[in-house]
Amino acid sequence: MLLNHRKSGMSPFSYLARLSPGKIVLWCFLLWYLATVIHHFDPMPAIWLNALGISAIIGIALYLSVLEPGKPPPDRWTVMRLFLMPFCVSSFSQLIKGKGFVLVFPPDLHEIAISLAACALFVGVVLSARRFTLR
Repeated sequence: MLLNHRKSGMSPFSYLARLSPGKIVLWCFLLWYLATVIHHFDPMPAIWLNALGISAIIGIALYLSVLEPGKPPPDRWTVMRLFLMPFCVSSFSQLIKGKGFVLVFPPDLHEIAISLAACALFVGVVLSARRFTLR
């Protein structure tokens, strides 16, 4: 939706203003992932190729699991998430392996602060969009 706002006639601000709590959480997860990738990036092709392979296999399985006879297929945004999530999980787990993470939290408080600040900034933008768009 954010990516194809011109096609749907919805501005990015309108998209943000209408985000459900669940989608806000998904965007925060993505921001956390991106912050972790920036801090721990490893250019080894094996990490990224394995993540692509897992994404393809699990993404297809997830796609097949949401198909229902007689109902339209999921929209592009949903399909993208079905493939993106396994890619992110796989690459994330490889990037943090052996680096002292507890669950998804890095041992460096500065890094945690950056990830939380990115999410807080995003939520602030969403709340601002709601305030100025949904009048």
